[in-house]
Amino acid sequence: IRNGEQLGIICEDNMYDFTLQEIRDMKKILTIKTGDEILVECSFQTLDRSGITFVSLHFYLQIIHCI
Repeated sequence: IRNGEQLGIICEDNMYDFTLQEIRDMKKILTIKTGDEILVECSFQTLDRSGITFVSLHFYLQIIHCI
């Protein structure tokens, strides 16, 4: 996000497997400037669970490690 406007999607993986750690090649070089914001969105399917699902900070740091 630059100056309040989303410039586009950097990477999207709707079939992410946490047990399979892979590197994603970027289609083009992306320049991140001072003041830019990067939005990371994660969705979890937990309908099969009856209790609370806890996610650690370590989990999120692994997802955004490439930034």
